[in-house]
Amino acid sequence: MLGKVKFQEFVKLESIGGILLGITTIIALIMANSVLARYYEMFLNVPMQVRIGELNIHKPLLLWINDGLMAIFFFLVGLELKRELLVGHLSDRKALILPGFAATGGMLIPALIYAAINYSDPVALRGWAIPAATDIAFALAVLGAFGTRLPASLKVFLLALAIMDDVGAIIIIALFYTESVSATSLSWAGIFALGLLVCNTLNVRRPSVYIVLGLFMWVSVLKSGVHATLAGVLLAAFIPLRKKDGHSMAEDMEHQLHPWVAFAILPLFAFVNAGVTVADTGGITHPVPLAIMLGLVIGKPIGVVGFTWLAVRFNLARLPDGATWAHVLGVAFLCGIGFTMSLFIGSLAFEGADISYLKIDRIGILTGSLMSIIAGAAVLAYAARNSRTNEVKVREPAKDSE
Repeated sequence: MLGKVKFQEFVKLESIGGILLGITTIIALIMANSVLARYYEMFLNVPMQVRIGELNIHKPLLLWINDGLMAIFFFLVGLELKRELLVGHLSDRKALILPGFAATGGMLIPALIYAAINYSDPVALRGWAIPAATDIAFALAVLGAFGTRLPASLKVFLLALAIMDDVGAIIIIALFYTESVSATSLSWAGIFALGLLVCNTLNVRRPSVYIVLGLFMWVSVLKSGVHATLAGVLLAAFIPLRKKDGHSMAEDMEHQLHPWVAFAILPLFAFVNAGVTVADTGGITHPVPLAIMLGLVIGKPIGVVGFTWLAVRFNLARLPDGATWAHVLGVAFLCGIGFTMSLFIGSLAFEGADISYLKIDRIGILTGSLMSIIAGAAVLAYAARNSRTNEVKVREPAKDSE
């Protein structure tokens, strides 16, 4: 089980990281809508090339961040997922039921809303998974702002729900956002994965060995047509979790990487992907951003609360300790903060599409995420105040009886 101190440290890092995401997003919006817009675009398109013999990787900075640095983010997600499933909050199968139901509903309903609005447009329909994602950093940042006024179990519930949401996003990316596949490159990726498996089996404890093999696997996956970030998740699966001399390589790497991802990689990703111009905001009524906004603001809470109710109604699970349905509704609204993962899926969905679809998804993501923050904070504030009022009412008779 993840220790209490480690859990609190994780939540604190995610919360601060969420605040930093907000700051970099604001900076990107200011730059994109000022005299600095030209320099902002120049920064995104700085050409970067790595060439070794016949191997040639030539991309603008934007894609190096989205394909390269985000692979490190997915590597961290993979490490967190592995730990949670094997020794953490999700290692108990019963503990998987409630967040599992909530995550399923929270992905299914928004996707259906998006598909219902865009069913007649094959290109727009490619973005069906955009409102299905949840940004754990932003969500935990809002939840963390309430401190001890909310049940501690609510943070565990949100964390488990968001992690399972990430699993769903990873599966969606692997199955639905992979086009042509190079058998040769994929075979090379398989060979490097086999090497990683051998290292894990032999209990090799040198991180450099895994990093080098993982880098070669990333290049192979990049060239294969499967999205390169998935190499990060695959690499994480082979990092030894079992402890030796009181240390776990997987947990140590997770601890070391977390600040870099929270304070550098994700804010940089937000900065290069969140630059929406004022001229674009007039397109909020376009079916793509409208469907994303409705999916995040309406679909998420309906899906999370509805499927949570089903799990409780049929005695498959119970609400988190000390939590009420108002608390669950507040968390459900926070799950509508798609942001990082939604932006990432959007970049895959409309890659190579007609220019009229490029960046338009960001309007719906930013608007929907902001509305979800406001709604979630308002509901949780009400739930926290109502809980305190009920506590006072329970205590008063006890004082009178004395």
